[in-house]
Amino acid sequence: MENLEKSYTFNGYTFKLYEGENFYECRGDVFYDDDHDETPDPGLWSGAIDLQKYFKSIGIDSDVSYSEKGWVEVYLD
Repeated sequence: MENLEKSYTFNGYTFKLYEGENFYECRGDVFYDDDHDETPDPGLWSGAIDLQKYFKSIGIDSDVSYSEKGWVEVYLD
């Protein structure tokens, strides 16, 4: 995995490698569902899924997650 870029841009969002860790992150707007729970920006989430698909195409497993305050991460397995 040492040949990975420091950042990738998908769907207009740039996911940057979090130094010292094994994940990429990007922050978008905070959205709320009908129960007033935070949800990720739909465009950002779509970009994260596209990044996950890219990683899969080059043989790297990954997981997409949303933490809080608009942050979406793509963890490399």
